[in-house]
Amino acid sequence: MTSPAGHSGKCRRASRKDSGNAALELVILAPILLALLSLVIAAGRTTVAQGSVDAAARDAARQASLALTSADAQTAGLVSARAALRQDGLDCSPAIVIDTSQFTSVPVGRPAAVTAVVTCAVPLANLALPGLPGSARLSARFTSPLDTYRSR
Repeated sequence: MTSPAGHSGKCRRASRKDSGNAALELVILAPILLALLSLVIAAGRTTVAQGSVDAAARDAARQASLALTSADAQTAGLVSARAALRQDGLDCSPAIVIDTSQFTSVPVGRPAAVTAVVTCAVPLANLALPGLPGSARLSARFTSPLDTYRSR
């Protein structure tokens, strides 16, 4: 005998066998989807942080190249890099190295440059994904030229 909608009882019994499969699939797929989402967030966090570290190195080298003495260049570069990282909201303890050796070793009239290297460890531990390292070490290097004909 068929039901008023034209379906047999056999089809209704088959649909009862499938009940609960959606919940089971969700239980199996949910951890995989959460892990994938955490990886996307970690990749995004490191990409944004790398841009901040790059900008800090660029700012540090540029500010150091505008200074008149090697000591002033060191101070200006360090202050500028820390300010750039703080402005971008990057929570790390940066290692900043400003190479001002060409201030004194290269005579006036010859091309010289200042190089800034900024290294920062960006925390990833709060993502709580097994196998993900506690932090990602990011580094950037930028060189800015000194004015060829100014006193050094």
